[in-house]
Amino acid sequence: MIAVKNLHKTYTAGDTKVKALRGVSLDIQEGEFMSIAGPSGSGKTTLLNIVGCIDGADEGEVIIAGESVMTLDRNEQAAFRRDNLGFIFQSFNLIPVLTAFENVALSLNLIGVNDKETEERTMAILKEVGLEGMEDRRPSRLSGGQQQRVAIARALVKDPKIILADEPTANLDSHTGQEVLDLMKEMNEKHNSTFVFSTHDSMVMGFANRLVRLHDGKIQSDERR
Repeated sequence: MIAVKNLHKTYTAGDTKVKALRGVSLDIQEGEFMSIAGPSGSGKTTLLNIVGCIDGADEGEVIIAGESVMTLDRNEQAAFRRDNLGFIFQSFNLIPVLTAFENVALSLNLIGVNDKETEERTMAILKEVGLEGMEDRRPSRLSGGQQQRVAIARALVKDPKIILADEPTANLDSHTGQEVLDLMKEMNEKHNSTFVFSTHDSMVMGFANRLVRLHDGKIQSDERR
C-alpha cells in the first residue's frame, strides 16, 4: 500500500539546519493499524506529512498504491491527497461555522458527489461513529471526543485507502482517548482502511498492530504484533 524509500528531510531556520529525517525506509501493508512513535523532534510528524503529500522531501521516494507521489507537481499532489487520503488531526480542524453534517459532507462536495448520495453517505457514517441525532450541531456544541468523531467521519466518508492521524488523542482525556481509539480500530476492521498515526502516547502505541519508533530522524525499531 505504501512504500517509503530512503527519505531525507532537513529544515533550515537562519543559520541553523535541523535534520528531521535521515534515510527512513519502510513498507506499510493494506489494512495495517500502525503507530509511528517517538519523542518531540524525532521526525514522526514530518514523515506523516511527506506520506500525506503535505510536505516534500529532500531525497527519497514515496509510492502509494503504485503511484510515485513525489514525482507529481503540487496540484497533482493536492488532487491525489483529496481523492485517496483521509486525515485526522489532534486539533480536530473542523470548520466552526459548519454543522457536523456539513463538515463531513464537505469532503464529498469537493470530489463532486451528487447531493443525494452525499446526504446518504454522510448520515450513514455519522451513525457509524455514534453521532446520530447530532448532525445539526456545530463544533462548539460538541465535546472534544464528539469533535474527533466528526473528524473520523470526515476522513472515512470518502472511503479512502489510507487514513493518516497526527496525535489523534493529544487533546483528549484518557477515557475519551480510549473511546476514540476503539472507534478507529473498529473502522479499520470494518472498512479495511490503512491507519497510520503519529504519537508519543503509550496508550495509542499499545493499540497498534505495528509500532515503528523513530529517534533523531531514523527508525530505531519496527515491531509487529
